[in-house]
Amino acid sequence: MRLKLVITSAVILSMTACNPSNNKANTDSEANNQEEVIQSNEESGVYFVNIKDGDKVTSPLFIEMGVKGMEVEAAGDIHEGKGHHHIIIDGTFEEAGTMVGKDETHIHYGKGQTSDTLKLSPGLHTLTMQFANGAHQSYGKEWSKTISITVTE
Repeated sequence: MRLKLVITSAVILSMTACNPSNNKANTDSEANNQEEVIQSNEESGVYFVNIKDGDKVTSPLFIEMGVKGMEVEAAGDIHEGKGHHHIIIDGTFEEAGTMVGKDETHIHYGKGQTSDTLKLSPGLHTLTMQFANGAHQSYGKEWSKTISITVTE
């Protein structure tokens, strides 16, 4: 953490030196903004890249999946800090260590995919993204994200 703060300070000082019109208020604001970016970049977990909770969408729905703090890889061997995505339609996260099911509502992305197109019926749905290791064993609630969407006709 200390290294990142030193780098951030250097970046702010460089920006200030290159732009003499900056005043102290702008520098302080830039420092606060930089610190907020660092904090949000340090958060870990999975997230939907292109949709958010409460969105109204049409079917078929293109989804993009992201992860911070781990690396996406194909299923197979178990490697620390690596895994792959699953989408659970109208369900919830899997407890840590449990196998993620595989059926029409539990979709596996064991080839390391980070996007897909889902066909959903009109109405309210939940989508739960679950990250799991190479053996499809869930990393638990901390590595899941559930959103609600409404599919319009």
